[in-house]
Amino acid sequence: MNPYLDVKDDVREALESGKPVIALESTIISHGMPYPQNVETALKVEEIARKLGVVPATVAILNGRLKAGLSPEEIDYLGKTGRNVIKTSRRDIPFIVAGKKTGATTVASTMIVAEMAGIRVFATGGIGGVHRGAADTFDISADLQELAHTDVAVVCAGAKSILDIGLTLEYLETMGVPVVGYGTDELPAFYTRKSGFGVDYRVDGPEELAAAIKAKYEMGLHGGMIVANPIPEADQMPKEAIDRAIDQALRELDEKGIKGKESTPFLLARVAELTGGDSLDSNIKLVFNNVRVASETAKALALLK
Repeated sequence: MNPYLDVKDDVREALESGKPVIALESTIISHGMPYPQNVETALKVEEIARKLGVVPATVAILNGRLKAGLSPEEIDYLGKTGRNVIKTSRRDIPFIVAGKKTGATTVASTMIVAEMAGIRVFATGGIGGVHRGAADTFDISADLQELAHTDVAVVCAGAKSILDIGLTLEYLETMGVPVVGYGTDELPAFYTRKSGFGVDYRVDGPEELAAAIKAKYEMGLHGGMIVANPIPEADQMPKEAIDRAIDQALRELDEKGIKGKESTPFLLARVAELTGGDSLDSNIKLVFNNVRVASETAKALALLK
């Protein structure tokens, strides 16, 4: 086990005995939602996994220690501290650890810690990607490079719709990352079920998905896998409403000169404001849905080992 990593007792016991475990990120707690919805959502997500017979491992860095699995008190601390917690991607990890600081893990850094711990399945909201206007700004999420190298399957509701989804898919294709539609032939766009873009492969159940994950990693084909799971139809946003809010939020982002890792938290928060909280409700529902699919997949994968 990595000397910088602490694995919570129930997570360690599950991994050692071959029981199913899923990883969960912590940036969604500190930067993705306001308090107290962030903490309520994080605790509910863990409850959903446990009810399905799966051990949840929420990932973060606390006082310089990589954590695979958090206590309710630690989750509450991250939620209350909010954006004062350092948003931590791959480049930040050595400095957060060496400085004994606290960091909330993004998709990229959660994948890193999950792989260290031996966790193959990770549930999140949506992945980062190529930002709109990236031809000029080169603003491309580190999530995509991590997906090219780190052996974790990521269950998500597609790429966040604030992104350039077409360019994100082109980048993923170049890096050899499979984009798999879970019960769909079309990539979902986070708040909505459709994006107008296809997926590489479709699977229609956890057993089929688990078999592909097992084959990929047993053959030594390194890198992640995107499992694109559409938001439930009843919970999706009207496309026109979400597009209007995103367009306005992007204009304000440009006017304020916000760049880099602060872009996504600003855009998500502003879109939530502009939609009167509807986008936040959709965000929470899609996370719950992704945790269910990830949990069923982890269970199926445990049975194949």
